[in-house]
Amino acid sequence: MSPLSTVVVVTWRGRDHITACLDALSAQKSPHRTIIVDNASDDGTAALISGHEVVRLPANRGYAGGLAAVLAMVDTRYVAWLNDDAVPDPSWLAELENALRTDPAAAAATSSILLTDGSTQSVGVALTADGHGKDVVLAGREVFGFCGGAALLRTDALRAAGGVPASFFCYYEDTDTAWRLRLAGHRVISVDPARVRHRHGASTRLGSRLFHRWNERNRLLMLLRCAPGVVAARELGRFAAITALLPFRRRGVPEAANFRVGLRVQVLAEVVLRLPATLWQRVRIGGRSTVSRQAVWRAWSGR
Repeated sequence: MSPLSTVVVVTWRGRDHITACLDALSAQKSPHRTIIVDNASDDGTAALISGHEVVRLPANRGYAGGLAAVLAMVDTRYVAWLNDDAVPDPSWLAELENALRTDPAAAAATSSILLTDGSTQSVGVALTADGHGKDVVLAGREVFGFCGGAALLRTDALRAAGGVPASFFCYYEDTDTAWRLRLAGHRVISVDPARVRHRHGASTRLGSRLFHRWNERNRLLMLLRCAPGVVAARELGRFAAITALLPFRRRGVPEAANFRVGLRVQVLAEVVLRLPATLWQRVRIGGRSTVSRQAVWRAWSGR
């Protein structure tokens, strides 16, 4: 029987955890194709994955770049995104496939992602009132977006919505994609029985300067691409205003890296440099949409 799904695993220096991921994929109840995208690992990962279908990139393009690099190779009805530090239950893929098969209006199904201690990391993504993507931890049938660490998407819907935003490199590629799927009239569902265990932060250092740079930059780019214009302008202006005021604040400034002026100036510079291309992308996304940006925002922001 031909597989319904292609599972794409993007790795970079995954030697310490990718074997557990691939072993779990080999134990899946549902037949599937697996493509491993190796982002030019230099730690011995290549030797561990040599027996699999591997696309080795000449440089590290990040999670988003890795997913985008192989989308054209996918010839199955569904495509799964799976972190290399995630270990899915044997029925994980079958549960996601069944959920999409029985809900034609849904273009993406998100998993129950559990941390190694058994606590819930995510059963989907909510859209906050200021346009952040936020993990949902209480199971529900429909959510705004999916967590890209373990999700299944309809391949044709993903392509029609513009694919994966490769230039994001890492973070918010999933929430941006969920935005575009919703603008195209699709739903995103949470599938509680589709469970994976996740070594959160094994591939990227949470709280690091790079982590905050990608998060802040990509949130603003996502809003500029997908959100109502007034929301995108408001959040970009708010980010710039806080950045300008930080040097004058003596107290109450958080220690997190995303409140350091240098990082925020770098984020603003990157957003401004990308603004012409981003606004052109916004036009193209709007041209494909069947639901207004305002309708999506009203339905999901702050929920």
